[in-house]
Amino acid sequence: MKKTYLLTPGPTPLPESVVSVFARPIIHHRTPQFQTLFESVKIGLKYLFQTKQDVLILAATGTGAMDAAVSNLFKKDDKVITINGGKFGERWTKISKAYGLNPIEIKLEVGDAVEPAQFEVTVRANPDAKAVLFQASETSTGVKMPTPEICKIAQQAGLLTVCDAITACGVFDLPMDALGLDVMITGSQKALMIPPGLAFIALSDKAWGRRESSNLPRFYFDLDKERKSLSKNQTAWTPAISLIQGLQETLRMIQEEGLANVFKRHELLAKATRNAVQALGLEMLAKKSPSTAVTAVKVPSTIKDGKAIPKTMRDKYGVTIAGGQDELEGKIFRLSHFGYCGKFDITTGISCLELVLKELGHPVEFGKGVGAVLRTFSEN
Repeated sequence: MKKTYLLTPGPTPLPESVVSVFARPIIHHRTPQFQTLFESVKIGLKYLFQTKQDVLILAATGTGAMDAAVSNLFKKDDKVITINGGKFGERWTKISKAYGLNPIEIKLEVGDAVEPAQFEVTVRANPDAKAVLFQASETSTGVKMPTPEICKIAQQAGLLTVCDAITACGVFDLPMDALGLDVMITGSQKALMIPPGLAFIALSDKAWGRRESSNLPRFYFDLDKERKSLSKNQTAWTPAISLIQGLQETLRMIQEEGLANVFKRHELLAKATRNAVQALGLEMLAKKSPSTAVTAVKVPSTIKDGKAIPKTMRDKYGVTIAGGQDELEGKIFRLSHFGYCGKFDITTGISCLELVLKELGHPVEFGKGVGAVLRTFSEN
C-alpha cells in the first residue's frame, strides 16, 4: 500500500471535513437553503479578501476571473501595463491581446520580482496607460511581487491595479482595501482548500466606475449580472453547488484559525522548506523575493533529467510535487506549503526529496534537509 501526499501549488489537499461535505445530497440553487448558504459564503469571502466590496463567485478556474477582469474593465486599444515574471504574468499579456488591448509588457528574468523603480519608469513612459495587471505571487517561479509598492506607484499615476492573487490570497497578508487594490482575484483550489472550479473576483468602487465605460464583448462573465444576482444571494448562471458547500466549510476553518495565524503558519512552513533546500546544497530560483506559497528549486547539475525528480517522487513514493513549466520544464521543481498543509507534510516531502535526489545520483547526506526542517519548527 502506498499512501499519497499532495505538495503542489494547486490543487492543494482537501481537509477531511470538506471531503465529507461533498458526500451530502446536493441542493437546488434557486431555493432558500442555497440563499442561506450563499449569504454565509459572501461574508466569509469579504473576510478573506479583507474588503468591504462584494466578492463575486464564478464557475470557472482562476483564469476565468482574469478573463472577466479584462473584458469588463477596458475598451479596445486601451493601453495596459503587464508584469511578466513567468507563465501567469505572460497570461495577462495574452488575455489583453485577445481582447484587442495594447499591453506594454515588463518582461522579467525568471526568478526575479519587478523592481519598483523599474515599474515606475514604465509608468512614466506610458502616461496614457489605464491599468497595471500583475501577480502578487507568480506560481510558476515561486516569486512574490512587491504589491504595496506597485499599488502606491499605480495610484499616484491614476492606474487601476488588477491583481492575480490566486496563490497569494489567504497565504500571506494582502488586504485589498488597505492596499488600494482595484481588482483582486483568486481560485478555489489554492488556499481555499477545495477542488478546482470556482473563481473569485472583487472590484473597488473605482473599478466598478470603469466598468460602466467598457465596451468589450462579454456574456457569461458579465460582472454586472453577477453583482445583481449576488445582491439576491444567487449567481447569474448555474453555480458549482457542491463546491460552494465545501467553500462554506473552508471559510469557517479559516475564520476559526484567524487570518493572522494562517499567515504565520504559511510563513513558518515556507521558512522550513527554504532552510531544507539550502541545507541540501540546492539553489532556489527566487533568491531575493520568494513566495510564501511555493518554493521553486533549481535542478542540480548532477541530475541530467530534471523531470525525473517530480516523476520519481510521485510514481515511486506517492509524493506529488510540481515541475517547471514552459521554458523552466526540467530545470526546476516546485514544493508548495500552503492551504491544508502542516509541519509533517513538509517533513515528509523533504525526506522523500532526499531519497529521490540520492537515487538519481546527487550526493546527499541523509537527514540534512529533514534536520533543517525540524530545527526550524523547534526554534519557532
